[in-house]
Amino acid sequence: MSASAPSGGRASPPAPAPIRHFDFPEIDRRRLSNGLDLRVVRMPRLPVASVRLFVRAGEAALRHARAGLAVLTADALEGGTRARSGTELAAALEKIGARFDASGGWEGTSVDLYCVAERLPEALGLLAETLREPAFPEEEVDRARAQQLASLRQRLMDPGSLASDSALSRYYAEHVPYSRPLDGTVESVSTLGRSELAGYADANLRPGGGGLVVVGDVDAVEVQTLAERALGGWSGEPSSPEAFVASPASLERRVLVVDRPGSVQSEIRVGHLGASRLTPDYYALSIANLVLGGMFTSRLNLNLRERNGFTYGVRSSYGFRSQPGPFEVSTSVANDATAPAVREIFAELEKLADDGPTEDEVAAARDFAAGIFGVQLETSSQIASRVSQLVVYGLPDDYFHRYRDDVRAVTRAEAAAAARRHVRPSEAQVVVVGDAGQVTKPLEALGLGPVEVRPVQRDG
Repeated sequence: MSASAPSGGRASPPAPAPIRHFDFPEIDRRRLSNGLDLRVVRMPRLPVASVRLFVRAGEAALRHARAGLAVLTADALEGGTRARSGTELAAALEKIGARFDASGGWEGTSVDLYCVAERLPEALGLLAETLREPAFPEEEVDRARAQQLASLRQRLMDPGSLASDSALSRYYAEHVPYSRPLDGTVESVSTLGRSELAGYADANLRPGGGGLVVVGDVDAVEVQTLAERALGGWSGEPSSPEAFVASPASLERRVLVVDRPGSVQSEIRVGHLGASRLTPDYYALSIANLVLGGMFTSRLNLNLRERNGFTYGVRSSYGFRSQPGPFEVSTSVANDATAPAVREIFAELEKLADDGPTEDEVAAARDFAAGIFGVQLETSSQIASRVSQLVVYGLPDDYFHRYRDDVRAVTRAEAAAAARRHVRPSEAQVVVVGDAGQVTKPLEALGLGPVEVRPVQRDG
């Protein structure tokens, strides 16, 4: 016996539920006597506190010869202070149940603490001690440097990392910091020792232009008092950064094949300079990118994965930074699919730049962006990370309160205009890491531009 499925039953997918109301928690903004920007978010649901201290000591301010210094300095902060060895510092953190992590990025250095809210006074004291009195013992610096060098050498052997790093040098002019990996290079990191780290920390781990974010079961007035006690005597501005303009290496479309003889698949990167974090097109461009390659149902994924079976996955992304970060499409495919995949990538780039997304695509991308926003704010640490962006990029205080409304307000015309401005297939650089003997001639046949073949760089 058979029966037709009722309307709205298993024969058709359920209609999406309306997006639930979501309020970003209120931010109490204050300022310490030393100028440090303080943001406090009260979340009494759990008796914990997440702390993020941001200082403007980042890799974008460093010349190539000192590349990796901000990252290495941050990694070595856990090595101890003038008052405690690394072991003693770890024991002091463990005693109050606190987690500590420091990391260097393009915009600056972030130090994160997570602890039970009642131990916040001790935690802030240890945070201040670590930043203001780092010792950088030789053995800890040697350990951190060895780890960073091992990671950099591993990147030279990993096809995906090699493709991403090689692509940066094709997107950006040689003098631009973004043309290199965040962690620096083997050449630059090999020259860094204790004196370089100590000098960099003294000159740059300063509160000027930075911010302190505290999220959790805390009171803003009490946090200000505690922060003033721990950090109020800390003063100064980071040393003047090396100014640069994010300029392209070339506006001519070119193809680079990094030869790995015997490879059975290729790592593909296609991209060019993107847009800065403060571009007026930020929302519209984010929606356009979701349509292109930022969701599972994106055009690139439906084409390369679902329709052609070239890959398990492909994505596009914009690296939004203070200066225009990279726009990039990335995927990996078998040798015989390399040229066809590159051809299809350009077909999708050109179609989006020329015609823009459809109304249905924009609606789906808006719903995805608005819906996932709350999912990414489930913990106090995630909220602290978001609030720190207000400090890093100088965003309005109510930025995240308006985020979902602003995303949902993007129109098809705005997304199309943003794509026309920021997706430029004629300037895109192509990097393929794979067996040159297998992929070079098919790539040349595409007629995208001059094709260069280079051997793999085994060490730097």
